[in-house]
Amino acid sequence: MSKNLLIQGLLILLSSTGFAQVYTLPNLPFEFAAYEPAVDAQTMQIHHDKHHAAYVTNLNKAITGTAMEKISMNDLLMYASFRSATVRNNAGGHYNHSLFWDILAPKASQRPISKELQLAIESKYTSIDSLIATVNKAASTRFGSGWAWLVVTPEGKLAVYSTANQDNPIMDVSSERGIPILGIDVWEHAYYLKYQNKRADYLNNIWALINWGAVSDKYAAALNDPLLKEIEKDNWLAIKDFHKVMAQTFHPAEEKNFAPLKSRSGELYAKAILLKNSTPPVSANNAGIQDALTRLEKQCLDIHQLVQKPAKDEEKKNAQLFEMITKAHDIFHEVEGLCHD
Repeated sequence: MSKNLLIQGLLILLSSTGFAQVYTLPNLPFEFAAYEPAVDAQTMQIHHDKHHAAYVTNLNKAITGTAMEKISMNDLLMYASFRSATVRNNAGGHYNHSLFWDILAPKASQRPISKELQLAIESKYTSIDSLIATVNKAASTRFGSGWAWLVVTPEGKLAVYSTANQDNPIMDVSSERGIPILGIDVWEHAYYLKYQNKRADYLNNIWALINWGAVSDKYAAALNDPLLKEIEKDNWLAIKDFHKVMAQTFHPAEEKNFAPLKSRSGELYAKAILLKNSTPPVSANNAGIQDALTRLEKQCLDIHQLVQKPAKDEEKKNAQLFEMITKAHDIFHEVEGLCHD
């Protein structure tokens, strides 16, 4: 066979495979029937082999050949508002179901809750039974499809949230944020074959499968996960608003296009004022951040005042503006850095 024919054959083979498998369907840790009687074997098989598998397949199709193919699942979720509906729904579906399988186990394979998680639950909810009632309320009042979650918040506290469809609290589309350590699926495909419309019966029985040892492992991991600080920073909406205008004025200026900066200098200054008067993340270096925000506001004011001044030498004025917006950009990144201290 000639070299050209070999290459052609390989190209045909690659094209016939469709797309690269970036994400894979995790195996269930137990046989389908092992989850009975809380969840019947047929439901587990359809749920895992059909529904979860479809999320994985559709996610891979959506991201293959794009920059998203190379970023982490956390990044896919953190910036869900910037993703297509296909990526958002299927990334969420894959993450949510993977967590669900991790925390389910038949009684004989369950491990006890850790002392640390037990104390955290009792501190917030007084008892595990009270926590279960809180999660069940969130799950039963979720209209339509979705999930109920026990999460670790950016402050390191426990909280119970609910999200629609395949959203979860990591996503920036969620008003309540955190790292999930326990999730209850209330899509009808999770329970309808056995329970029909009796969601409450499903919710009461699913707790027999919760492996508190696995939830405890996720609790310990979440407390030390850098993602908590990322979520906390991402919740600082004022810095996101400022960043958007900064990017849309600074980067064109790098290409010697000063029109966006000149037309939006007032907006940049206004966003700097709002940022200065907003509340930074609790974990941020507040003393240093306040100083940096004061300098950033002053720098943006100076930029706006220069823009408003008539110029005899436009080229010289542009050079001054570039020096000033670059300094503002540097101060902004100083603020971002202080969020991680």
